[in-house]
Amino acid sequence: MSSHASAALDPDAEIDPRSARQAQLGGALLLDVREDDERAGGGPADAIGLARGAIEDRFPALQPDRDRPILTLCASGRRSLLARETLRALGYRDVRSVAGGFARWRAEGLPEAAGALGADAGERYARHLVLPEVGVAGQTRLLQARIALIGAGGLGSPAALYLAAAGVGRLTLIDDDRVERSNLQRQVLHADARIGMAKTESARIALAALNPGIEIGMREERLLAANVEAAIAGHDVVIDGADNFPTRYLLDAATRRLGIPLVYGAVHRFSGQVSVFDPRDAASPCYRCLFSEPPSAAEAPNCSEAGVLGVLPGTIGLLQATEAIKLVLGIGRPLTGRLLCYDALAATMRELALPRDPACPGCGAAAVFDGYADLARLCAAAG
Repeated sequence: MSSHASAALDPDAEIDPRSARQAQLGGALLLDVREDDERAGGGPADAIGLARGAIEDRFPALQPDRDRPILTLCASGRRSLLARETLRALGYRDVRSVAGGFARWRAEGLPEAAGALGADAGERYARHLVLPEVGVAGQTRLLQARIALIGAGGLGSPAALYLAAAGVGRLTLIDDDRVERSNLQRQVLHADARIGMAKTESARIALAALNPGIEIGMREERLLAANVEAAIAGHDVVIDGADNFPTRYLLDAATRRLGIPLVYGAVHRFSGQVSVFDPRDAASPCYRCLFSEPPSAAEAPNCSEAGVLGVLPGTIGLLQATEAIKLVLGIGRPLTGRLLCYDALAATMRELALPRDPACPGCGAAAVFDGYADLARLCAAAG
């Protein structure tokens, strides 16, 4: 017999939320049997939280008095009926399920208590919370994370949007450009009405509209030898959305010196690549293991000269955001020591091994750091 059928046969099986609240005020114990991740978004005031699967093992110690009235509540009233049956089998004599569950409790405006994440976060990140690899603990890590995005353009746009949506607590946007009409083909953070606006401010408007609960920092400046460390210090991850080699070489050196993982991404015409350079990992390569010296302008023309398929930065930027989230959560296998290459025309991905180069001028045993200004001169000489 189903729980609903048994409830229909037993008029005392269920109680409406308002009557349940009155019974609770009169001494009944309200037991919220939803899972921990569900309760993270809040629940009924003064309730005890214990997942239905843990009742048999843990509830008798929490409430040894079998005569105390017990009210069970879940999301919609189904699991609470099953919880009622479990409690009755354990010898509790007066047990009723709250009809309609927490959804009806909330709809009727009854008192609530904040959960570990708060009501907005519990609802906003609900699909994260049900993932065992994320859950409440992982979402809390995301909410406490600080990620710097270098560039609010083609790569920075999709990365920033999805990191904001995922609940990364602070995003720092570093860019000195202004929105141009030619950007709109691929830089989806921006809009026609914001042409001429600083990209950092345009990005802030879009991200705040998507998730007003996160903090957005802005640095309207170009990364230079004089400011690179100050710009990225204190962050958990840096995302490379730069469009020039001087910035990339400065970033590579600064993240190595500060011990911050760098999520690299680049696009060219119809192809792109992604990797992770993590100075916390002794086996990780750095950017200069991939490009020991900057190529000439003729060898590596920028997007304005060579062109780029508008959707391509979206693909690469999303991969960068994914790697950043994995690094924050400490899950999965990051792209450290691997270079992921995407060909949009062939719709193929290739993975190339990218081992650490013992002779690398950046991270090799004999490498010598002569200062950020020296790196800037090196790139200028290549150009």
